[in-house]
Amino acid sequence: MKTRLAIASVVVAVLGATAAPLPGLAAAPPASAPAGEHGWVTSTLRHMSLEQKVGQLFATYVYGGDAVEPSAADRAANLAAFGVETPAEVVERFDLGGVCYFSWSHNLDSPRQIATLSNGLQRAALGDGRKGRVPLLISTDQEQGVVLRMPAPAAQFPGAMALGATRSPQAARTAAEITGRELRAVGIRQPYAPIADVNVNPANPVIGVRSFGSDAGLVAELTGAQVTGFQDDAGVTAVAKHFPGHGDTATDSHTGLPVINHTRAEWDRIDAPPFRRAIREGVESIMTAHIVVPALDPSGDPATLSPRILTGVLRGELGFRGVVVTDALNMAAVRERYGDERVPVLALKAGADQLLMPPDLRLARDAVLSAVATGELTERRVDESVRRILTLKYRQGLAHSPLVDVEKAVRTVGAPAHLAAVTRVTDPSLTAVRNDAGLLPLRRADRSVLVTGWNTAAFAPIETVAAGFAARGARATARPATLPSDAVIAATAAEAAGHDLTVVLVNKAWDTTVTDPRGSQQRLVAALLATGRPVIVVAVRDPYDVAYLPGVDTYLATYSYTRAAMDALVRALHGELSPRGRLPVTIPTADGSSVLHPYGHGLSW
Repeated sequence: MKTRLAIASVVVAVLGATAAPLPGLAAAPPASAPAGEHGWVTSTLRHMSLEQKVGQLFATYVYGGDAVEPSAADRAANLAAFGVETPAEVVERFDLGGVCYFSWSHNLDSPRQIATLSNGLQRAALGDGRKGRVPLLISTDQEQGVVLRMPAPAAQFPGAMALGATRSPQAARTAAEITGRELRAVGIRQPYAPIADVNVNPANPVIGVRSFGSDAGLVAELTGAQVTGFQDDAGVTAVAKHFPGHGDTATDSHTGLPVINHTRAEWDRIDAPPFRRAIREGVESIMTAHIVVPALDPSGDPATLSPRILTGVLRGELGFRGVVVTDALNMAAVRERYGDERVPVLALKAGADQLLMPPDLRLARDAVLSAVATGELTERRVDESVRRILTLKYRQGLAHSPLVDVEKAVRTVGAPAHLAAVTRVTDPSLTAVRNDAGLLPLRRADRSVLVTGWNTAAFAPIETVAAGFAARGARATARPATLPSDAVIAATAAEAAGHDLTVVLVNKAWDTTVTDPRGSQQRLVAALLATGRPVIVVAVRDPYDVAYLPGVDTYLATYSYTRAAMDALVRALHGELSPRGRLPVTIPTADGSSVLHPYGHGLSW
């Protein structure tokens, strides 16, 4: 098993000192002697109070873009959630082991702001340097594709399924390496990626394009490549998720409790290989899933709360020795059977180490302390998890250098070399699924084009595609129609009838239960086809949409709606880029009775 040990010092950095330079574009820090790691971890643990140890078990969000001077609204939000006003006070009051950044909690604006926030939170964690104070492990969900937190200018790579379409372990490793370098530059060491789930259920509402694909071998290979990219190349902690495998469910664990009815043999064949590969590559952290897998544990408890799954299978059978982090404990699936005060205790008893985002941090912390006081949990059990967390922090170099160089962060995030790599990785992911009428590549540019369908202000894919056509001489009109009403559908179709060509973007058009309950995207495409004018349909998320759009003869899949993905689309439509992506999943017919497009299908021109 490969290991990556960081910087050799065993002393927590003096807070007033200048932060040590980050590795930037260089290799990860050199390995240190195991004795140094053992000494720091053992000494730190010995000097921690029980309250400090329990605090290390928790990672949660905080509101605000500055550690000590958040906005008035963020002060109020912190006060309501935690009883104190600033992010720094949250860290200090609860002796937090980790903080997770989100855009909705106003943590992520610019590289300078994020790096400064990270430094402020680390200062709060370490306080006056008293013994027992420990640097934070800062995290975020930077899967890329449709789940990314770092805004531009950060490199925005395609997500896992797009990487699956490239079939390239090197592309997956490059995406992880650059993502990890940019995160490390701003003080984030735990990216909650890669996704190791095998998406064998086209109706999966929560994984989908977040997975590399439906083939266990492909998912395992690319999961391993990303573990190497994150850890060996970038020096951050990879987090393989969601164990024991969230790929075959039609229930979203944010809102319900999924049940995976794979047999043990099916689990070994489908779900286990990516996690086995991640462990073989030395993955330092694995995230649990709030799912029931009767073949692994017939009790009905979700995996997050299952000793049979976390201790028996993950640690016992698979031999994982790193940090087990729970998925967010505020999700409905893990709260369904037990009260919020029981969930963190049961997760620890099951074998988890890091407890992510409990709905009530004060209640959760006090519940763990009470469990130790009553003997339900022993302090020795708490020590086991804290030791793993401290070891991980040491290997991240946090014992020596918890602060980041803000100016270097500004130079690193969105560096020209990183953005060039985004294009190199994105281009081969574009998948042409149908070109039945021979419309593509387009043979003339001076045409009238309507670009319509699903849009989002954060990425503006409709505007990006329209601008690409205009730059090539077309008279292009951008007309967003996200989940359109009947009136908008009629108006859009009438407008399309006056154009030479319509390009329509769809996003999970198959999901008429949650995403698009009125089926408005399906009806929009049908209305556009009824005009008799040429229509190009582009799935900017799940490639499965084509099964629900009868009559479509020109169809491409980009798997995400980043600017790079839309730029690649425009170039491919004009023949400047030959599509090379191959479907990393099988697309069944809408009723599931047969295969519409097989795994590996893809057209070129």
